Amino acid sequence: MRLVYGSALAMALAALVPLTPAAQAPPQETNRAVAGGGITVNGWMGQVDANEAKNGQVLNNAKLAPESGGGMHVTTGPAVAYWNPANKATGNYTIKATFTEPKYMNLNDHPHPYGIMIAGNDMGTPQQTYLYCAAYGNGSFIVRGFGPDSFQMNGGRGAVNAAVNKAAGPGSPVTQQISLSVKGDKVECAINGTVVASYDKSALVGPGKLKSTDGVYGIRFAHNTEATVSGFGMTK
Repeated sequence: MRLVYGSALAMALAALVPLTPAAQAPPQETNRAVAGGGITVNGWMGQVDANEAKNGQVLNNAKLAPESGGGMHVTTGPAVAYWNPANKATGNYTIKATFTEPKYMNLNDHPHPYGIMIAGNDMGTPQQTYLYCAAYGNGSFIVRGFGPDSFQMNGGRGAVNAAVNKAAGPGSPVTQQISLSVKGDKVECAINGTVVASYDKSALVGPGKLKSTDGVYGIRFAHNTEATVSGFGMTK
């Protein structure tokens, strides 16, 4: 009986001990509103993620501006996709750009991704569909689509790949060259010259996913992130 009583007492005492920080879920990071937000790059539009809009976030809480010397400068706020309706790609193509995070994690408490968006249809509406490949400054990348519900292609938090550059630490610069390509029946994401993910079109296009791999292309940024974009464009 003493053994039983002792075990029960130990379990009761353990239940009273508070969880250590490592055992607790991290606090949810609050989205910031960017001062002077909005879009000042000619011809471009944007849309915050649906879950961001449900929480009261608006497009003007993020900022897309021209970068001196060319390119664009993005600061978020809410997670957002940006595009120019004139930028459309069909058939086989590659969309590429170089993303530079001048001060890694300067607006957030954990790494957030940024990258290329393709196959945009019905953009700016609740039915919008698109696919993006984005890099984190910690050596990871993520491929995800919206159709209009999200569908994960390499897990909810992405995957580590040696091709993805790592920042030396918070506040240090990190640069990623990212491209998304449609080649025949394949869609590939390359980061810094290495293909990090390849998918059959059949895994991406269909009910609940993309309408087509043809469509508008642009860029996508997670919340509370700042980076410049240069060399953005399409090759056939």
